[in-house]
Amino acid sequence: MAALERIGVVGAGLMGSEIALTFALAGHDVVLVDREEDRLAAALKRLESVYERGVQRGALPAGEGEAAFARLRTTTDRQALSDRDYVTEAVFEDEAVKTEVFRALDAICLPGCILATNTSTIPISTLAAAVAPDRRRLFIGTHYFSPVTRMKLVEVIPAFDTAPETVAAALDLCRRIGKAPIEIKDVAGFAVNRLLHVFMIEAVRLVEEGVATPEDIDTACRLGLGHPMGPFELMDATTSHLCLQVQEILQEAYGERFRPRPLLKQRVRAGLVGGRGKPGWRRPG
Repeated sequence: MAALERIGVVGAGLMGSEIALTFALAGHDVVLVDREEDRLAAALKRLESVYERGVQRGALPAGEGEAAFARLRTTTDRQALSDRDYVTEAVFEDEAVKTEVFRALDAICLPGCILATNTSTIPISTLAAAVAPDRRRLFIGTHYFSPVTRMKLVEVIPAFDTAPETVAAALDLCRRIGKAPIEIKDVAGFAVNRLLHVFMIEAVRLVEEGVATPEDIDTACRLGLGHPMGPFELMDATTSHLCLQVQEILQEAYGERFRPRPLLKQRVRAGLVGGRGKPGWRRPG
């Protein structure tokens, strides 16, 4: 399989933009595509701050930002992906939205282009059905973790028809951009989210029962379990809305053990979802 040098990313949200920056810092020519110019401009501004903070923490290489940003261009035109070797989708976690993206990419991209999805819950074979049968051997899941510029893990998930050469190429590419990939079977939620959300559900149950506060549970997990952040800090960072969405998908796939807790549903309906500058578990409204 040819060297994968020209990279495309669809979706300029938190995940997609940092995936694009990670590839650019590793020396790749990157095109970041989104429907809205405002989102692209906001993504670039945010990435400048991400890079500066990463350098200050020692997590990102100093003195490489200017060159990396020169390798990263943005556009609202998906046709700019027509010369890419490898394209990652990182749009909203909705099967219909992702399917529309892959149908478009199937018509735009080179016949040998690998198509990857950053879905965290949807089976890869389900999304692979959106492309023509002869491209499904080049379809794969690559689930990154937030923040992408700091988190090393990538779950690499072959679909039913993914060729072994595609799996090998994706694993190698992840290693070349400084990640630690692991190959996972194509099941809903893969491995990490299935572990994580059982943990989160029990954390919310502890709060419902009055056993401990969100702040104290976070402290217990950091100091007692060695976690870098507690479950409520994590829900505030990724948003409780997304956590609820994932748990509903997992409940549909696996049953009652993934049923979201009533308190989580209530807080989401009340708008206490977290996210940057918004009230959440640890920033009550």
